[in-house]
Amino acid sequence: MTLVATHGLSVVRACQVAGLSRAASYTPLADRTEQDAAVIAAVTAVAAQRPRWGFWKCYDRLRLDGHRWNWKKVYRVYCALRLHLPRRTKRRLPTRVLRPMGAPATLTRTWAVDFMHDMLYDGRRFRTLNVLDEGNREGLAIEVGTSLTGTRVASVLDQLVAIHGAPRALRCDNGPELLSRPLTEWCERHGVVLQHIQPGKPNQNAYIERFNRTYRREVLDAYVFASLAQVRAETESWLQTYNTERPHDSLGGVSPLTFLPRPTTPLQSSFDLSD
Repeated sequence: MTLVATHGLSVVRACQVAGLSRAASYTPLADRTEQDAAVIAAVTAVAAQRPRWGFWKCYDRLRLDGHRWNWKKVYRVYCALRLHLPRRTKRRLPTRVLRPMGAPATLTRTWAVDFMHDMLYDGRRFRTLNVLDEGNREGLAIEVGTSLTGTRVASVLDQLVAIHGAPRALRCDNGPELLSRPLTEWCERHGVVLQHIQPGKPNQNAYIERFNRTYRREVLDAYVFASLAQVRAETESWLQTYNTERPHDSLGGVSPLTFLPRPTTPLQSSFDLSD
């Protein structure tokens, strides 16, 4: 024992310090791997064939196969093999069709929707729902909140439809809020085509991804916010500047509303003269 050899303690005193029984100092350490070799092999074989079974299903199978090990021993081996940890499964998404982005020649033809995440100074997390008109890259709305469900997404879109009219298509990723029934029913109610991008391909929604990058750099990363009210106030001010004053490189160095002004009535904004 280290305490006996290094510090010159007696065996009795060393066992008291280590919290061991005196007999433990004379018992050689056993190799659990060799002792449990049969159990390890049997448990591994069942888990390899039936990876979705839990412990008790595996144990019952071992008993039916003639093994008489105590369940506590089998469970110790089961946990040592880390088979008790929950397995993270990949969310299955439907196959998405690759849709060319293009740049609509008119407003209110295709809107892009996306979420962003950030944190207040006190550690509370919040999200933003960003809506962009791909016709002139105008930021239509940035909704800020701690919980942005599918129902709230549909509510924000209803407010925009009342102002600008309904778009023909809505481009978005495959987030749970954007796959929810409230948004699907909203699209059916307004005759909007829901265009989901392919999973793992954010470049297929590049217009709003570029918008998000600018918003993060100029607002979310530029200030320390103590409340959601501060986030909303700064966001509203920035969005007005972005749409009317900030030069946009891809629009020839002019602001979105200078490049393509928004008509005064929703009917005009949703009518495509090119058709």
